[in-house]
Amino acid sequence: MQLRKWNNGVLMNHQGEKLLIEPWGKNALRVRATRYPEFTGQNWALEEEVSEEGKKAEIEISREEQNASITNGRLKITINRNGVLQFFKDGKKFLQEYHRNYDPTVSKESICLKLTGRHYQPIIGGHYALTVRFDGNDGEQFFGMGQYQQSYLDLKGCTLELAQRNSQVSIPFAVSSLGYGFLWNHPGVGTATFGKNYTEWKADAAQEIDYWITADEDPSAIVRNYTEVVGRAPMLPEGLLGLWQCKLRYRTQEEVLSVAREYKRLGIKLDVIIIDFFHWTRQGDWHFDPVYWPDPKAMCEELHAMGTKVVVSVWPNVDRKSENFQELLDRGLLIKTEHGSMQTYDFQGDCISIDVTNPEAQKFLWETCKKNYADLGIDMFWLDNCEPDFGVYDYSNYRYYLGTALEVSNLYPKLIAKTFYDGLKADGKEKEICHLVRCGWVGSQKYGALLWSGDVNSTFESLRDQVAAGLNMGLAGIPWWNTDIGGFMTWDVNDPMFHELLIRWFEYAVFTPILRMHGDRGPHNIKPLSDQEWGGGYLYTGQANELWSYGEEVFAILKKNLERRWAMKPYLEALMKEASETGAPLLRTMFYEFPQDAICWKLEDQYMFGDKYLVAPILEAGMRERQVYLPEGTWADTNAEDQTEILTGGQWITAKAPLEYIPVFERVK
Repeated sequence: MQLRKWNNGVLMNHQGEKLLIEPWGKNALRVRATRYPEFTGQNWALEEEVSEEGKKAEIEISREEQNASITNGRLKITINRNGVLQFFKDGKKFLQEYHRNYDPTVSKESICLKLTGRHYQPIIGGHYALTVRFDGNDGEQFFGMGQYQQSYLDLKGCTLELAQRNSQVSIPFAVSSLGYGFLWNHPGVGTATFGKNYTEWKADAAQEIDYWITADEDPSAIVRNYTEVVGRAPMLPEGLLGLWQCKLRYRTQEEVLSVAREYKRLGIKLDVIIIDFFHWTRQGDWHFDPVYWPDPKAMCEELHAMGTKVVVSVWPNVDRKSENFQELLDRGLLIKTEHGSMQTYDFQGDCISIDVTNPEAQKFLWETCKKNYADLGIDMFWLDNCEPDFGVYDYSNYRYYLGTALEVSNLYPKLIAKTFYDGLKADGKEKEICHLVRCGWVGSQKYGALLWSGDVNSTFESLRDQVAAGLNMGLAGIPWWNTDIGGFMTWDVNDPMFHELLIRWFEYAVFTPILRMHGDRGPHNIKPLSDQEWGGGYLYTGQANELWSYGEEVFAILKKNLERRWAMKPYLEALMKEASETGAPLLRTMFYEFPQDAICWKLEDQYMFGDKYLVAPILEAGMRERQVYLPEGTWADTNAEDQTEILTGGQWITAKAPLEYIPVFERVK
């Protein structure tokens, strides 16, 4: 073994493997390992400039014992003579590589298994499939990792696909209850398993192992350290904290204007209205169909006069019949397939997605959208299908400008957000940037990405999944997040059960970063505007989805809760400022605010909205009361008639939950 200092870090060469550990931010170290002669030089998610203090480390190397240690603040990593890594916080070991291979100094388990913590599986004709394993810790909990459609907030015992899909967002950063955060700094496809016996990270194809780890006092400090090195959201533009209105789909310019005019007549401030998919002629044309949208500029001007901002949907898919297809193909700006026909997407057309890992493709997409949308008055963009959505999720069959999909695919949604961020910034609109995005990766937040949870079902089970998803997204560094209120897929818009779900979802959404009405409301019995199989008129549309669309009783409840949202505007602005400055999420697990309370580490169906409001959403049909845990301190029931009544924390209570509201308690300081 050879151990030596290398710049500010420790470099090891051992049995054909090169391993480098460097200080990388506050109480943090970056670990890379490869069997190639040199590292790739890619920083992937670790793009932010590290302070000089964050580059310092204490290094000790023993030539005689053939071991070394490197310490940055509260975090220390040691390397023994067999290259096994151990991790210490304030001198106490909290993590160790899973090593079962003739080294009794690091394991009392069987040493005859010939298993090591870092494994390189050669790919014939390619790089390696990589595996990194760490010993499991009894009682340890894991959180974060982005968005998965499941009810589990604690991820211990879960196996997660590290890949992007509609409603699944892979952001491989985990926060541990043992006081550390771990970033798998690889944008390719793989899996993460948080098992009882060991934690395992796998990359299906890569050139090197790359991860980053920090250890600190509590989850808020861990998230602060993490977002300092991967980036934080800018300040949210003004005028976005009220109601966003959308449905699948407004088919014409007049439909959009009529909805906005009705909100104005009712005296309801509409902050944003969204124009959904197939307003275009063909996918990849990236412009309005002039038959149904004859004067978008005039439409935007009227909406702006009402104080309403306009969002338009942009998909990355390019139909073979698109006016842009041949140029994009000839210039090599489309994703390539390795085998079979050249197709990546097949919804309403034979399509290939534009390859935004290529800077030239980014330039083409933005310039086209600027000319056909932004220059006409469109304020923001809805970057839908940006995983990108594949007709078949066979990642081994796609190749990007940056490499194979197996190696870089998860980076795609971040780069499409960057495309529009860079374009708007160059256009002088840096303080107006916010994109509604269906997917993201580590650091997407710094490019103005407002993620939503995708095309989820309209069920109470799905609503419960979104609560867990939003909280884990916040811990993964995404502060701007929202859902389709009522879920996306509704088969019968007149069903009273759906009305109850819609109300409960809306009440929950009031206490999320963005309040947005959207959904595909069945039944699909509305006749298309056109019989031709292209253009803005032929595709189906769902039923009405405005606040008044579900009857007077539902409308009254939604409007009352919207007023509650309006009253919180100064508080919401303060939370957005905090997110921009420190990376703190708006949606916070109970343990984020109360890390010393053991009960809070077990709570999965209530949360803190910022540091002030404890929110207990209703996640079952027919429920009119529920149990709520109040941590230590004093609390006020925001729904009580007597607002001066104070409740003592450290106890469970039974909270009322009539259809008109959900339990919300204010932290009294």
